[in-house]
Amino acid sequence: MTLEFRLMVGYDVYRSYSAVRDSALAAQDAGFTAIFRGDHLLSVDGEHDHSVTEAWACLAGLARDTTTIRFGTLVSPATFRHPALLARTVATVDEMSGGRVEVGLGAGWYEPEHETLGIALPPWPERFDHLEEQLAIVRGLFTEETFSFEGEHYHLAGAQLGRGFIQRPNPPIVVGGNGKPRTLRLAATYADELNLDQILDPADIVTAYTGLAAALEVVGRPSSAVVRSNVIGWPGLDIEANQARFAAYEAAGVQRLYVKRPADLDLSALAKFSRHFIAASG
Repeated sequence: MTLEFRLMVGYDVYRSYSAVRDSALAAQDAGFTAIFRGDHLLSVDGEHDHSVTEAWACLAGLARDTTTIRFGTLVSPATFRHPALLARTVATVDEMSGGRVEVGLGAGWYEPEHETLGIALPPWPERFDHLEEQLAIVRGLFTEETFSFEGEHYHLAGAQLGRGFIQRPNPPIVVGGNGKPRTLRLAATYADELNLDQILDPADIVTAYTGLAAALEVVGRPSSAVVRSNVIGWPGLDIEANQARFAAYEAAGVQRLYVKRPADLDLSALAKFSRHFIAASG
């Protein structure tokens, strides 16, 4: 098995920076290659709790408090930030961390946080139009010395990031989604990774990745240009069941698996998981 394992934490962990930091350090020690978090401004459990940390300030902290583990967002909504500001923020955190940051981008969806905080939430098709322009701008700013863009929603004239960030040609861009055709096209065109949102049936995973391969062929990028990944809930420590489960995901084309950490999980479980599955994968 050659699966790469990453840790995903939800709002119930990223209510406090210290909980994210502790998770990141435990994951780093256990051999997980990365820790990712959501990017929300309220909790998403219906309580509309405001006690969540801001995603990119949190990741800037991890840049200084960790040493080897990678980190990023799954995903930063297109509704929250101007893409040029997001690109500059990512570049800054990339330099702070010595080249360990990744950025996930999505259309945005959680209505209560938009309503409560006065952030516009356009209709669904228009949100994807925003996302497509943002992906083009972020990738363009990462990869071009000078970048101009004239779209329906964003306009840049001779914008530059400078050369402060470390990763070349760019900090990896992740597109998250559930395998719909437009998401696959955006991933094929702009992303370095397609992350499926907890698609659990291997047959559905195969369908999504087959669509991605076709979309990559249309835009003229090699199939290897985009890493295939998936998110699953905390799988527990059942060795036999997990070995079969992970083998099925790998056979379906998954290269990276993000496992979600429940807030009440004893962090020592990450080391136990690593001994059973990550060490075996290596």
